[in-house]
Amino acid sequence: MDDAFYLPLGEGRFAATKHTIGPWSADSQHMGPPAALLARALQQCAPREDLELARITVEILGPVPVAELELRAEVLRPGRAVELLGAELLADGRPVARASAWRIVRTDTTGIAVPTARALVPLSESVQVHPPEGWIDGYLSAMEWFAVRGDWVQPGAAAAWARQRVALVEGEEPNGLQRLMAVADSGNGLSNRLDIREWMFINTELTVHLLREPDGEWIGLDAETAIGPTGLGIASSVLHDRAGMVARGAQELLIRPR
Repeated sequence: MDDAFYLPLGEGRFAATKHTIGPWSADSQHMGPPAALLARALQQCAPREDLELARITVEILGPVPVAELELRAEVLRPGRAVELLGAELLADGRPVARASAWRIVRTDTTGIAVPTARALVPLSESVQVHPPEGWIDGYLSAMEWFAVRGDWVQPGAAAAWARQRVALVEGEEPNGLQRLMAVADSGNGLSNRLDIREWMFINTELTVHLLREPDGEWIGLDAETAIGPTGLGIASSVLHDRAGMVARGAQELLIRPR
């Protein structure tokens, strides 16, 4: 990978590149890269071989600017079998996103493992798609997309395979969890029911519950959006690698006309 979402500046600081630009404004990031950067910080926070991240929630406190960012992480509640971690992303000293994560002790449950979602249609049977007209580009072209069912311009539930064309942090190969978080925030966009030129459907948070860390470059996203009568929405996703289900994601949505 010869390009990246972020350039490391040292001492927990990162410069966001054009690849982070989201569909709502050329001045703010798609939340996929910040979510992945927060996950990276949580993974690197006082790491323990006997524990693994099980649930990550990212609270979006405001638009994340395409600018220099500062990242902090800490153990909020230590424990032998369960730990609570926290991370914070700041721009100009102001928090723009916070993440919390439960880290749980590893146990061998291979013999009783039961994923509840069917495997996604293989990548070989999907069709490559490109960013739709009317959507601000940046992040969308920094990812490679193959549609399984539906796409951005067809309202309703949709499924796709995606992988990063660029690194998360310059000079590093992203791991499975980072790749997962970079895609998980796209559930509401992929399964949108509304014209982005007329409506905003912005998520206020992202929560991902994990079964295991994904393997390989490709992440499958099977998503649907529900819209309530008072401007609230929920985007729900099942996330896959090429071997099967790895996680479930959810986003609470703010829906209003432009």
